Amino acid sequence: MRHRIRRVVGWLAAFAAIHGVPAGAAETAGVTIYRGTIDNVKYVYATVPPVARLRPGDVLDTNTLDAAGNALQKPGDTYALVKGDNPLTGPFFIEGAAPGDTLAVKILRLEVDGKQGWGGITKGFGGLNSTTYTPMLQEPLPDRIWFYPIDRATNTATFTAQDSAFSVKIPLNPFFGCIGVAPAGGEARSSLVPAEFGGNMDIPEATVGNTLYFPVNVPGALLYLGDGHAAMGDGEIAGTAIEVPLHARLQVSLIKGRHSGWPRVENDSAIMAVGIYRPVDDALRIAFTELVAWMQSDYGLSALDAYELLSKVAKVRMAEMVDPNYAVVVSIEKRFLPPRRRGV
Repeated sequence: MRHRIRRVVGWLAAFAAIHGVPAGAAETAGVTIYRGTIDNVKYVYATVPPVARLRPGDVLDTNTLDAAGNALQKPGDTYALVKGDNPLTGPFFIEGAAPGDTLAVKILRLEVDGKQGWGGITKGFGGLNSTTYTPMLQEPLPDRIWFYPIDRATNTATFTAQDSAFSVKIPLNPFFGCIGVAPAGGEARSSLVPAEFGGNMDIPEATVGNTLYFPVNVPGALLYLGDGHAAMGDGEIAGTAIEVPLHARLQVSLIKGRHSGWPRVENDSAIMAVGIYRPVDDALRIAFTELVAWMQSDYGLSALDAYELLSKVAKVRMAEMVDPNYAVVVSIEKRFLPPRRRGV
């Protein structure tokens, strides 16, 4: 008999217990342990049978493969070894989640699950490369792969130039490049795509200490994880971060009867909205509109007051500009907001 726990965090009420966990997932009191392998990953966000079932309040301990399925390990390896882009661990079914709800995912721990990462350039992809969206007459840039040794003692990865003797250490900031839920309407979307359901957002805000909110589109929500990054520059301009496998612990909760159209992020100091679209100005409009709505519903500001305040104190991160949709994060620090309304 498992123990049951109850936990209330702000406006998130959660009941913990796991049941009906299929083969491949182990369970203890309030914790599910699941291990992803190249044989059980997915390459789409879709409504498919879950690999495990969680209840609100439960903790998930799992891993993800890197964006190449851990196939690139040494100099001389090529993209021909990669079975598919951004393999996803999951999906995980959240008991009680129904369309119209919001799934909250608090990231408790993230660790690089290996001794190195990689990054690279590939034909037809990247912000400064010829792509199907921006065709050019000249040949695309050639394929090239860099490897990044991980130094756990200094919490850094090392970039080594291939065309000179230069090298430099880069601080680690592990985060999920891919995190999201099944899309609405029975759609199956590529693991390369970010959209309303989350997906390949490549936002560094998907990291430890932050809670991510996703609109529930299908029964059980169906949470997917993948595409671990050890570090990434804003824009992910060449198309990759320092790509790594991850080991993670997450806690899931439900907000019943509340639904936002796009992913959101929160921590102790700020609220953030994610806008995902092309062109980038529409992605920005989506994020700002979502943040105005959040400031109205939870903090009691009018739309015009929120709009004016954001014009003075908002921060914008260009998360990535290389995927089929661009992703931006707009934030406001809580110190600029009135007290949160009770009950929200």
